[in-house]
Amino acid sequence: MSRYRGSVCRQCRRENMKLFLKGDRCFSDKCSFDRRGYPPGQHGQRRSKLSDYGIQLREKQKVRRLYGISEKQFRISFRKADKRKGITGTNLLSLLETRLDNTVFRMGFVNSRNQGRHFVKHNHFVVNGKKVNIPSYQVKKGDVIELREKSKKIQAISDSLDAIVRRGIPQWLEINKENFKGEVVGVPAREDITLPIQEQLIVELYSK
Repeated sequence: MSRYRGSVCRQCRRENMKLFLKGDRCFSDKCSFDRRGYPPGQHGQRRSKLSDYGIQLREKQKVRRLYGISEKQFRISFRKADKRKGITGTNLLSLLETRLDNTVFRMGFVNSRNQGRHFVKHNHFVVNGKKVNIPSYQVKKGDVIELREKSKKIQAISDSLDAIVRRGIPQWLEINKENFKGEVVGVPAREDITLPIQEQLIVELYSK
């Protein structure tokens, strides 16, 4: 799978919104988007008018970068969402939200989705008592996610849990900070995704 190795702050500037890809740094004065809130590159400060296709493409790229997945993974998720009953755009966001790397981020165990992906790959989490090291693993209602015993001493996780008040926990999740454990108590609703995402634009892009 291809992997982006450039500055993640450039991605926020390119999509013209904070994607919170660097955790606590995004809330500090060091945030590059706050200091340079225009697209990167030589012509970043020029005004440009996007076509309808360009608007749809930028929306897709924004969501893909937000969840840190490749184009191939994104297309697979879209196909699954399209086959499900209901609204395709809402189904897509639900599938992205219930990825294991995103779920541990939303529970507050990690500072960012990228950090969540790293910790999942390195066997720090178990789901229903079983080791799971696949970031794209889809959690479902009733699943219990907890840290392995040896991982409870990691300072980065403790710091992230201490800052959980700032981010908040969505209603479809519950967290027990003392036991480093969380549970999926429902299905993510559209209103739980507070970032300004226009999923219908993505559906229109892939429907062409």
